[in-house]
Amino acid sequence: MADETLDAKGLNCPLPILKAKKALKELDSGQTLEILATDPGSVKDFEAFCRTTGNKMVETEEGDGLYRFVIERVA
Repeated sequence: MADETLDAKGLNCPLPILKAKKALKELDSGQTLEILATDPGSVKDFEAFCRTTGNKMVETEEGDGLYRFVIERVA
Protein backbone atom coordinates (compact mmCIF):
# COMPACT_ATOMS: atom_id res chain seq x y z
CA MET A 1 0.00 0.00 0.00
CA ALA A 2 1.36 3.40 -1.04
CA ASP A 3 1.88 6.24 1.41
CA GLU A 4 -0.04 8.71 -0.78
CA THR A 5 -2.31 8.48 -3.81
CA LEU A 6 -2.55 10.93 -6.69
CA ASP A 7 -5.68 10.77 -8.83
CA ALA A 8 -4.63 11.98 -12.29
CA LYS A 9 -7.51 10.34 -14.16
CA GLY A 10 -8.77 12.45 -17.03
CA LEU A 11 -5.57 14.49 -17.24
CA ASN A 12 -3.30 14.43 -20.26
CA CYS A 13 0.47 14.59 -20.09
CA PRO A 14 2.35 16.48 -18.92
CA LEU A 15 -0.13 17.22 -16.11
CA PRO A 16 0.12 13.77 -14.41
CA ILE A 17 3.92 14.06 -14.42
CA LEU A 18 3.87 17.60 -13.05
CA LYS A 19 1.42 16.67 -10.30
CA ALA A 20 3.44 13.55 -9.44
CA LYS A 21 6.64 15.56 -9.24
CA LYS A 22 4.99 17.99 -6.82
CA ALA A 23 3.47 15.17 -4.73
CA LEU A 24 6.81 13.32 -4.51
CA LYS A 25 8.47 16.44 -3.13
CA GLU A 26 6.08 16.23 -0.17
CA LEU A 27 7.21 12.68 0.64
CA ASP A 28 10.25 11.54 2.57
CA SER A 29 12.87 9.31 0.98
CA GLY A 30 11.61 5.71 0.87
CA GLN A 31 7.92 6.66 0.86
CA THR A 32 5.75 5.71 -2.10
CA LEU A 33 3.26 7.52 -4.29
CA GLU A 34 0.46 5.73 -6.12
CA ILE A 35 -0.65 7.45 -9.32
CA LEU A 36 -3.88 6.63 -11.12
CA ALA A 37 -4.00 7.87 -14.72
CA THR A 38 -6.05 7.33 -17.87
CA ASP A 39 -3.66 8.83 -20.44
CA PRO A 40 -2.02 5.98 -22.43
CA GLY A 41 1.04 8.19 -22.89
CA SER A 42 1.59 8.15 -19.14
CA VAL A 43 3.25 4.71 -19.34
CA LYS A 44 6.28 5.96 -21.28
CA ASP A 45 6.21 9.31 -19.50
CA PHE A 46 6.45 7.79 -16.01
CA GLU A 47 9.16 5.36 -17.12
CA ALA A 48 11.19 8.31 -18.43
CA PHE A 49 10.37 10.36 -15.33
CA CYS A 50 11.76 7.65 -13.04
CA ARG A 51 14.82 7.13 -15.23
CA THR A 52 15.69 10.84 -15.26
CA THR A 53 14.85 11.67 -11.63
CA GLY A 54 16.29 8.52 -10.06
CA ASN A 55 13.03 7.64 -8.34
CA LYS A 56 12.11 3.96 -8.37
CA MET A 57 9.12 2.50 -10.22
CA VAL A 58 7.86 -0.13 -7.77
CA GLU A 59 4.68 -1.32 -9.49
CA THR A 60 2.77 -0.78 -12.71
CA GLU A 61 -0.65 -2.09 -13.65
CA GLU A 62 -2.92 -1.52 -16.61
CA GLY A 63 -6.51 -2.50 -17.11
CA ASP A 64 -9.77 -1.13 -18.49
CA GLY A 65 -8.10 2.10 -19.57
CA LEU A 66 -6.71 2.76 -16.11
CA TYR A 67 -2.99 2.94 -15.48
CA ARG A 68 -1.59 2.56 -11.97
CA PHE A 69 1.97 3.38 -11.00
CA VAL A 70 3.65 3.18 -7.62
CA ILE A 71 6.82 5.25 -7.40
CA GLU A 72 9.22 5.27 -4.47
CA ARG A 73 10.95 8.52 -3.70
CA VAL A 74 14.68 8.01 -3.67
CA ALA A 75 16.74 10.65 -1.85
